[in-house]
Amino acid sequence: MRSRDSKRFVIDTDVAQSSGDEDATDPRAINCRDFLKVVRSQDYRIVMTREISEEWKRHRSGFALEWRVSMDARRRIDRINPPEDEELRDKVTVTASNEDEIEAMEKDFHLLQAALATDRTVISLDETVRDLFKRASQQVGEIQRIIWVNPDRTAEEQPIIWLQNGAPPETHRRLSA
Repeated sequence: MRSRDSKRFVIDTDVAQSSGDEDATDPRAINCRDFLKVVRSQDYRIVMTREISEEWKRHRSGFALEWRVSMDARRRIDRINPPEDEELRDKVTVTASNEDEIEAMEKDFHLLQAALATDRTVISLDETVRDLFKRASQQVGEIQRIIWVNPDRTAEEQPIIWLQNGAPPETHRRLSA
């Protein structure tokens, strides 16, 4: 049972894959690791669909495996199975300018679906697809309020401070911003 105030995040596989152990020197590896550590140390939960779970299994660091096991042991993984919303996917992908953009949006559309089924928050490093979804949100109202945070944009987004402040759904973090 989750506490009423415990926020749920959809964490993209790219964050798990990029997170480094304590000996990491790459800034991205450190930023992702530190972000995940704060998620674990606070009362946050993560959302796993079957697709997200399979991606995590295929593409993860040693740290991410240990982190996921510890989150599971704390019973802070919410496993969901949102229905496929083909109509919404079509509304989103019709905003694309070319086939490459359609493919990118379709590849990560499951993140939006999981976010819409829970607390509307995606954690991802993928700025390309973020920009595509931002553009789509100008025409697709259903995704406008999704919060998107990149743990590697420490100066611009201050993701650790955001977590420490309770991960509020700030307007500037919405796809519609």
